[in-house]
Amino acid sequence: MWLIWVVIVLLVVLVIVGIVQFNKLRRLDVLCTGALGDIDTLLTKRADLIPNLVETVKGARDFEASTLEAVTQARVQGQSAQSVDEKATADNMLTNALGRLFAVAEAYPQLTATSNFQTLQVQLADVEGQLQFARQFYNDSVVQLNTALRVIPSMWFGGIAGVGEREVYREPDDARRSAPGVSF
Repeated sequence: MWLIWVVIVLLVVLVIVGIVQFNKLRRLDVLCTGALGDIDTLLTKRADLIPNLVETVKGARDFEASTLEAVTQARVQGQSAQSVDEKATADNMLTNALGRLFAVAEAYPQLTATSNFQTLQVQLADVEGQLQFARQFYNDSVVQLNTALRVIPSMWFGGIAGVGEREVYREPDDARRSAPGVSF
């Protein structure tokens, strides 16, 4: 009789462990989905500021058209990106294009002195700060999920929960990854 009770208790414990692991994996998956959605929202918010910035900059005579085209092209590519890797690549491309635009704009004091340009620059800087936080939060969420899918006992429940590993949000710019060279 005691053997039956032991088996029943073991089965109940296994079912409880299974439910806890199933819910844990599902919760982490939802967290990753939400975090990626936050990145998408911020990328859209930044992309929506670009047309105003381009129109403001166009007002400066002789402004480099190639710089404006690079920003516009990067915005279009960002809006069509689907996978995490495509989004990261487009995000990096737009960040670099905006950096070049602001660097070139410094040569136009009449442009940088306008309140519209300054407001847009502040808004873009704010969104960029939020994006940096959102990227980090997403990557932290992905690491938690991927770790759970690789350790016992949750690794046994990934298929049952319908949850798979996700890719982290990488910044593909190799120049950002390498340390700058210093020479004296």
